[in-house]
Amino acid sequence: MDENQLKSSAKRKVFYITTPIYYVNDVPHIGHAYTTIIADAVSRHKKLAGLEVYFLTGTDEHGQKIEKAAAEKNLSPIELANQVVGRFKQLWQDLLIDYNFFIRTTADFHEKGVQAIFQQLKEKGDIYKGIYRGWYCVSCENFLTEDIPLDEDGLKTCPDCGKKATQVAEECYFFRLSAYQEKLLAFYQQNPHFVRPQSRMNEVVSFVRQGLKDLSITRTTVKWGIPVPNDPAHTIYVWFDALHNYLTGIGYGWNSSLFHKFWPADIHLIGKDILRFHAIFWPAFLMAAGLPLPKIVYSHGWWLKDETKMSKSKGNVLDPRIILEDFGPDPLRYFLLREVPIGLDGNFSHEGFLHRVNSDLANDLGNLVHRTLTMIQNYFQGKMEQPAPENESDRHLREAFNQTKTKAIAFYDELAINRALEEIWSYNNQVNKYLADN
Repeated sequence: MDENQLKSSAKRKVFYITTPIYYVNDVPHIGHAYTTIIADAVSRHKKLAGLEVYFLTGTDEHGQKIEKAAAEKNLSPIELANQVVGRFKQLWQDLLIDYNFFIRTTADFHEKGVQAIFQQLKEKGDIYKGIYRGWYCVSCENFLTEDIPLDEDGLKTCPDCGKKATQVAEECYFFRLSAYQEKLLAFYQQNPHFVRPQSRMNEVVSFVRQGLKDLSITRTTVKWGIPVPNDPAHTIYVWFDALHNYLTGIGYGWNSSLFHKFWPADIHLIGKDILRFHAIFWPAFLMAAGLPLPKIVYSHGWWLKDETKMSKSKGNVLDPRIILEDFGPDPLRYFLLREVPIGLDGNFSHEGFLHRVNSDLANDLGNLVHRTLTMIQNYFQGKMEQPAPENESDRHLREAFNQTKTKAIAFYDELAINRALEEIWSYNNQVNKYLADN
């Protein structure tokens, strides 16, 4: 965050952080865990700083992808959603995730909130009915841009997931995204750190400058979704539905005092694959609704498995529960936060995980704890009444602690959590040396 944003959060004495809401078409994987662990770490940091924190996570339960996954399992969509929601909640409990609220897009208050905003924008003229013709990716539940060329087989391939898109032509409602192009560019110029890291901000600005077209936001061929007010043949496009969880999850439409206390969000934490939705579509929706925009959209990288992107088709998706069974939550949390900067891709290998755990936790930290407790037991019968008078070595160690604390807090505020941990481990090594020398 920049200095003004940090002062704003401190002045409010509240802090609102979100994860994306996760699809319920399959079980949670390491990518879900990574995002949520980061959010939990930031939430804990802000609580220690004295802020009142609201940490929102949840599940995205509508759309064609869910409809299809449920049919393959001979379940209704809500039955599938209920099963997968239970797995997410259990995983977050096992990973010591301490969220404030778990939102489900099938909740009645969320559906009513989305319909209210849809109707407001329709009455304002920002939503209108027309015919959409183009290419749609069922897997990503996203319409492809016109600049994507046809393949040799006359189809288009989704650039995000690599699957073939389907050509569609149907009546739908559109959002006048084109009307917000210049407003978005002006906002980005006035808020140059709205998207982090900076490379992602550059991507967003470049995309918007190429020109924005109006956005299809309803479907008639998808039945599992929120009905359009007064036109139930249409269901609201899953991304319009899902993004508004950040409002309904803190009381929009059902708890006004809670909503006004915490909105706007301080950080939307997302994966880089959903950047366009959060950094372009979402601000435009909020501008249209006359609501303040979030302060930061922080886009983290992907975790690769043995240098390869994880996917179900490759069979290399990493289930965090397997690691939890052998190691428990803390080693996994530490590895994911320590191994790579948040904005970059990371490579997960079992060899790398074991090396980091053994080197940092078992050797460095474990050695320090063992030596300290052993000396207290051997020299003080397991109890220290008061510290000895401070000597020169003690003073240097105390000063180093204060410097480490200051640096670590600053890095946490910037979401440079790996660097905060580097500072802490550097101090850990200083303490180990202090014990050896004294």
